[in-house]
Formats: sequence, structure tokens, C-alpha cells
Amino acid sequence: QVQLVDSGGGLVQAGGSLRLSCAASGRTFSDYHMGWFRQAPGKEREFVAAIRWGGLNIYYADSVKGRFTISRDNSKKTVYLRMNSLKPEDTAVYYCAAKTGAFSKATTSYDYWGQGTQVTVSS
Repeated sequence: QVQLVDSGGGLVQAGGSLRLSCAASGRTFSDYHMGWFRQAPGKEREFVAAIRWGGLNIYYADSVKGRFTISRDNSKKTVYLRMNSLKPEDTAVYYCAAKTGAFSKATTSYDYWGQGTQVTVSS
């Protein structure tokens, strides 16, 4: 199995940027597809972005397409989420997650989760 630690959240003004990181330990990181999800107060956890184990396939939610970029460095066992042009509606706890098997955007298909990092965007 793999252990995940999220970091990089914070308070930022609308239009600003943040980069989230997710450091993995345990089994071979390159075996896993990685995803970022978020959960706002009173809402269900939702998909943000995902990257295949080799980095050649990427999915984005429509709400973040063109503003967020997911990337991974398998040598550092880390996945990143660069967030630009942040909006107040991006405010949420952001979680990274890992899975094997089929590449997917489905929250329920991910097996391992980080502890989450808070992102707050002020207007």
C-alpha cells in the first residue's frame, strides 16, 4: 500500500495561485494513478484532476480546465496540482488519492487518500 501526505494549501486572494504537493511513501509510486479531489463545506467530495501512472493521460474537471495543472515526478514520489486564477468557489479541502487498475475519475475507485489540505480563496 501507499501513504500520502498533502501540503501546500493556504489563504489566497481571488486571481492568485497555489501549488499543492502530495508526497507518497510505501509501495512503488509509479504503480499508481494519482488524483486530486476537493470537498467544500456541505458538499460531496468531487473530482478535480487525475494523472495516469506514466503521466501520459490526464483528466480535468470542466470547472478547473485551463486554470489547474496536474503533474507528477515519479523519481520524487510526488504529485502536484498547480492552481492559477483561483476563484472563491475553489475554496475547499483538497485531497490527493491513489489507485491501481483502470485509470478513472471516480472518487469511489481510489483506494488511498491523503489527509487533505485547506485552500481558501477570498474575494
